[in-house]
Amino acid sequence: MTAPLLVPPGAQAESVAAVGGHWHVLTQSAPAPQRTPVLLVHGGGFDNAAISWFRLIEALGAERPVVAPDLPGCGGTQGVAVEGRADLVADQLAGLLDVLGIGRVIVCGVSMGGEIALQFGLRHPGRTAAIVAVAPGGLIERFGGPATNALLWLTTRVGDRGMNAISRATAPLARRTMNAIVRNPLPQPVIEEFVAEAHRPGTGVAYGTYNRHNISPTRMTNNLLPYVTRIGAPTLFFHGEDDPMVSIHGSEAAHALMPNARLVRVPDCGHWAQLEKHDEFLAAWQEFVAYANPD
Repeated sequence: MTAPLLVPPGAQAESVAAVGGHWHVLTQSAPAPQRTPVLLVHGGGFDNAAISWFRLIEALGAERPVVAPDLPGCGGTQGVAVEGRADLVADQLAGLLDVLGIGRVIVCGVSMGGEIALQFGLRHPGRTAAIVAVAPGGLIERFGGPATNALLWLTTRVGDRGMNAISRATAPLARRTMNAIVRNPLPQPVIEEFVAEAHRPGTGVAYGTYNRHNISPTRMTNNLLPYVTRIGAPTLFFHGEDDPMVSIHGSEAAHALMPNARLVRVPDCGHWAQLEKHDEFLAAWQEFVAYANPD
């Protein structure tokens, strides 16, 4: 039996028909609904909106509307095409916002979602009031050394059936996987939802599709460093210094290239910086939003 989806504190869950399917969307209506909404974009793997944004929907929703969808192939979203490229997912999110009647947003993403947030800024500049990228992917030329990159590429050649098999095999190790990517304790509901997501049918296919489209035998094909200078929206990079999944060097390189960007390095912090260092994230968010002035 599939476990029910987690609904974080302060959030409401709804199903929205858009882009060919039904999106599971977490929302929070703000006391000031006229302010620019926040679009929260979760990461890959065994992730969904409730996991990545468990601590933030209520906090951010106290000031402005919040929309946090499960991406295609994740959580409760069904029937929407699973695209492997972050630029195409950014377009899907724009389509979802159209149905919701939302124009400009502050787009905030973590990991794979951070790359999608950067792509949203590139492809939909008129709708991007500001960008917050937490440990974003898509900012490296190669994954490790040549041999490591080639080995990772080989693992992406298995197809959807193979990815389903890999997901089923690794699901019992979900708790160990989570412990390996963080440096600080996480809320128990987040841990339980991560484990539940790992056991949902088809989980892992979306992230496998993403990897299959973005890794070649010699390099990463989704490297945005040559293009980030085209992003005009104010951008905040928030990255754990001890992130074992996505090197902080990518955020550092992008920050150096973007005149309208800020970088917060977070000591003693792993991959899920917005969860591990919640108070530090909120402080950085408040300072950045005051600077970006998205309203």
